[in-house]
Amino acid sequence: MKNIDLVGAVEFPAVDGKGMIYDNNEDKNDVVAIDSKTLEVKNRWPVAPEGQAVALAMDTKNRRLFSAGRKPQFMVMMDADKGNVIQSFPITAGVDAVQFEPSTGMVFVSTREGMIHIYHEDSPSKLSEVETVKTEFGAKNDGT
Repeated sequence: MKNIDLVGAVEFPAVDGKGMIYDNNEDKNDVVAIDSKTLEVKNRWPVAPEGQAVALAMDTKNRRLFSAGRKPQFMVMMDADKGNVIQSFPITAGVDAVQFEPSTGMVFVSTREGMIHIYHEDSPSKLSEVETVKTEFGAKNDGT
């Protein structure tokens, strides 16, 4: 067993099925890329314009990370190999979770503000905003 010092508060991991683990670090405003075989940090990538990164999902086929943060409130699409931010979108307050649905290419971002932001991955380098659905204020991904 080995402990890895990720230097901050990591929040929401995603895995690529090929040995890499990615995790948002809300204290450092970055995504940490970890090799699961060697348990070493391979990269740290800033998530600007997003801040306080708390939610993460991955499109493993196209090697894209979807990270969402609270301060400032943005969701970004990143390259999982190079770490660069490809696109960003403003979101409402209190992001709780991001989910990617591979069969449809849809990305769902839920926020405490009572909104679900929905995007479509048109290509590996382009997301389109589909709609924002109003839900109950304070609703979260666990149904509370």
